[in-house]
Amino acid sequence: MGTSSGSNIHHQPSSKMLPPRQQPRAGGLQTSLSLVSSDPRLSPEEPRSNSDHRRESPTESASSRETWPTAEAIMAKKMENGKAENDCPEQSVIRRLSSADKISLRDIARERVDIISEKMHHLPDEFQEELKNNLRVILDGNGGLQQREEFFNLQKLVQSRADLTAKTLIRAHRVQLEILVAINTGILAFLHPNISLSQTSLIEVFVYKRCRNIACQNQIPADDCTCEICTKRNGFCNLCMCVVCNKFDFEVNTCRWVGCDLCSHWTHTDCAIRDGLICMGASGKSGSGPSEMLFRCRACNRTSELLGWVKDVFQHCAPAWDREALTRELDFVSRIFHGSEDPRGQKLFWKCKELKEKIESGLAESSAACRAILMFFQELEVDSPKSLENGESGRLIAPQEACNRIAEVVHEAIRKMEMVADEKMRMYKKARMAVEACDRELQDKAREVQELKLERQKKKATNRRAGENCEAQTCRS
Repeated sequence: MGTSSGSNIHHQPSSKMLPPRQQPRAGGLQTSLSLVSSDPRLSPEEPRSNSDHRRESPTESASSRETWPTAEAIMAKKMENGKAENDCPEQSVIRRLSSADKISLRDIARERVDIISEKMHHLPDEFQEELKNNLRVILDGNGGLQQREEFFNLQKLVQSRADLTAKTLIRAHRVQLEILVAINTGILAFLHPNISLSQTSLIEVFVYKRCRNIACQNQIPADDCTCEICTKRNGFCNLCMCVVCNKFDFEVNTCRWVGCDLCSHWTHTDCAIRDGLICMGASGKSGSGPSEMLFRCRACNRTSELLGWVKDVFQHCAPAWDREALTRELDFVSRIFHGSEDPRGQKLFWKCKELKEKIESGLAESSAACRAILMFFQELEVDSPKSLENGESGRLIAPQEACNRIAEVVHEAIRKMEMVADEKMRMYKKARMAVEACDRELQDKAREVQELKLERQKKKATNRRAGENCEAQTCRS
């Protein structure tokens, strides 16, 4: 089962998810840019409607008319500076543009692409940037109910238009296109000054042919997936988006996401728990094995076991986690196995809860807690109750196959024990070096103390001799 989701996941078509990957998060955009879920039901060439889930969108700022005095001042200044160089006809053209071709966000959302594009080519850069700033304020989501409603109105205007197609958007002005994409997706990142996507990429995002996740940007449907979710949910990317909520984020190498072993689609752990996709069930491909905690993928409706997945995540990723990350991951695992009826799942639940409490109370360091949970997984594997006598079909397996399975378990246990031994040896060497350094420091301090004692004795002897000499001189006198 896979272990992460987000910006830097590149799947190869496979029937099984890749093991956990140790990879950095997307650089430069590690804030939460997935501000709105997008699940439009219509094709790019058909009118779009504003669905209910968009109520999670960022809010709208004050009316864009508030920016017009600034734009007029800019235009007036340009006209004033140009009087000495331009003749009368040119001045009249500038004056006409400053008064007649002013546009607002509502104009961009409502008017024809070619008309707005023509106007924007004649507007100064300052005015265009002011339009983007207005929308940035809206998408920040801090403007209250009025701005939120204004954003919904803008989005409804954009998504209800049938003329916004890949063919017509080619004629759009660059800033106009960025604003249209930001309104349609509700994502602030498309207005970020340090992000510059190509005109083609922006158009593909708008018409749901490219992932709206700035850090993913894969063509969709990803891996040419033909499942019902990828083909019917416009804009859905199975490489980085949750099957349940359609949202993405930049979390990788974490138990926050659960990946399906079979169809390589991803689900937020919280979404899976909330929708009852994580529950007890019969293990094994035949469905007749002992009951354990399973994940049921909504995309393919098949199940994957969770204990092995959690173990893989911790073995590959836990050494790189800090205290906060380890505490968060232990919390995810305890919530996954809360209510487990499987003895191993119950043990894992209580172990995670115990380590989490120790870390939070300061009784255990994150490194010690990490080693403890890894050792716990080894013990679970050794104590596994799964019988080697039952094959996939329930028949008695051949002795050679049983021996091979036992050998694999033994080799894996030896490998892990060697890893633990290496870690303990490294810690022993580190502790020994610390003790040696402490001994050297104690020796230095002892020498300093001895020197101070000798110096004090010398001073006492000198003072005693000086007193004796003084008494002798007094007697003579």
